[in-house]
Amino acid sequence: MKDFRRYLVLKYIQYLVLSSSNAVSTLLGVLGSGYVMLILQSSRVSSKSTAVFISSLAKADLLIFVSAVAELFLWSSGAAAPRTAFTSALLQNLLTANTHISALLLSCVAVEAYLITFLPTESRSLRTVRNAGLTSRAIWLLVAAECALLQADDVLKASSTSPSCSPGVWLLHLSSGAAALLRALSYLLGILLRIVNVYIYYKIFFSVSNRSAVRTN
Repeated sequence: MKDFRRYLVLKYIQYLVLSSSNAVSTLLGVLGSGYVMLILQSSRVSSKSTAVFISSLAKADLLIFVSAVAELFLWSSGAAAPRTAFTSALLQNLLTANTHISALLLSCVAVEAYLITFLPTESRSLRTVRNAGLTSRAIWLLVAAECALLQADDVLKASSTSPSCSPGVWLLHLSSGAAALLRALSYLLGILLRIVNVYIYYKIFFSVSNRSAVRTN
């Protein structure tokens, strides 16, 4: 559990404290995810909803690994494998998917910690492995749909030529509007998640501190 806590702290710093991930935090996060995935294979780790969220969080870093390998391949290939608009957009959207999935899963862990602290009995039926698995899969599907829309918008923009009245132009305008709205909503959701997470851990910290003070007295 100590290793899990350190890992979660690292991930909170990476995705919900830093304004944007840098090379150092990303590398540490990927290494931490690899270590956590090894720990989760141990029979000593009990099957709980928190472990499901942490497992899904660690797997999200596979997107960074795939993006890094693809970047290395394109760099080493040079002119033999030119970078297309589709490839550039895909690599960027893989990183976007990793960020959004991780932020949502970390928020799920925070909400679960809140329920355990303040509503342990009432929330027991909600904090199940099945519900955690369904929530994790729903997050992956929603973010995959988001990135598919962003990918289509980036490719359409790159392949568009001169303005005309063709259906392709209407499709370009429609996808651009939907992608712009989605980016704005994602930005607002990111701010909201930061606020919610800070509030939750603020409440938990002072609740635990007050209980410790009462026991001491």
